[in-house]
Amino acid sequence: MPATVSDEVAAQLESLGIRRDSYTLEPLNRVQKYIAGRLTDAARDVPTFPLTVDLHIDALLAARTEFNAKHSSRVSVNDLIIKASALSLQKVPAVNSSYTPLGIVRHQHVEIAVAVAAPSGLITPIVRDAETKTVLQISSEVRDLAERARIARLKADEYMGGTFCISNLGMYGITSFGSIINPPHAAILSIGAGKPTPVVIAGEVRVATVMNVTMTCDHRVVDGATGATWLKAFRECIEQPAVLFE
Repeated sequence: MPATVSDEVAAQLESLGIRRDSYTLEPLNRVQKYIAGRLTDAARDVPTFPLTVDLHIDALLAARTEFNAKHSSRVSVNDLIIKASALSLQKVPAVNSSYTPLGIVRHQHVEIAVAVAAPSGLITPIVRDAETKTVLQISSEVRDLAERARIARLKADEYMGGTFCISNLGMYGITSFGSIINPPHAAILSIGAGKPTPVVIAGEVRVATVMNVTMTCDHRVVDGATGATWLKAFRECIEQPAVLFE
């Protein structure tokens, strides 16, 4: 609920150029304060760089359609991206790490945070031990976490921590973007919308569904070559998707 603005608060806002009696003020809740603090610290203190690649996803979309036709529960493209990320983090474990003042932490399990838009703001519930789970298990868990995130029913240990993050704005029609790393993650993967695009394949121009992804890396943990190696492994999972359904 909007808060009643005291003269003291109104004066502080006025010093920022916000005119009196021209707004309502919604106080930050606990989650918003936590997220704002973490991202402000990250934007200020973490040296980052982006790596961007276009992926052909027609095989992925076809495999998903075939898989869903055989199962009562449906999996989304985002579920498959989470699975592909988990497999890639196993192949390139250097990315599944965290920078700390005490040293680089090498995580033994893959814990993928998934950005979810909630009324209180963006929150990142975590799929723990993602490397051990099938795509159906991931799908069920993500639905549960997302539903409870939207009604503010997550426990703190369900959105704090993790080893890697995924932010997908493809469903909003965004084709390309970058994200701010949320420590202790060493990287975040930003997923754009797949769209039909002319591409050259075997010397011929064809139309393929292309999805742009940008990986923002913490340079203290992930250098360019390591990030590129991870994206190569991720590309193989997405463009040769049979491994995602094993």
